[in-house]
Amino acid sequence: MAAPSASIAVANATWEQIKSSRSVSDDHLSILHFLFGKNLERATRIVDQGGVRRVSGAPSGRSLFLVVGESKRKEEYICFPENHCTCYSFFYDIVNWGEQLCCKHQIAARLAEAVGALTEVEVSDEQLALMLAKL
Repeated sequence: MAAPSASIAVANATWEQIKSSRSVSDDHLSILHFLFGKNLERATRIVDQGGVRRVSGAPSGRSLFLVVGESKRKEEYICFPENHCTCYSFFYDIVNWGEQLCCKHQIAARLAEAVGALTEVEVSDEQLALMLAKL
């Protein structure tokens, strides 16, 4: 696999192309599958099932994503697509071992945002702060 920084640059460019066209081409899928492998497939299932919400605080406009996991418990993970996710995979596969570029929840959040397949929720900045305090 390419160096992580090169892979991240390719992924970011691909996300921007998807976002500008609001659709995913076969070429986009090929690139993303090469970069993310099985995590892309899992992320697309999450998006297809409507498992991504963007929660925005008012009046600040700050936001985070809540992404549903695939377990039977349907846990929601707080996700910042480019930086962090509260799932176990993020800690073990990305932070601890460096085996992946990002987890399936981060991919799902980026994909859902790029194609507009997410639910928008607005809360007060205080409510958003309380959500973040749980991190």
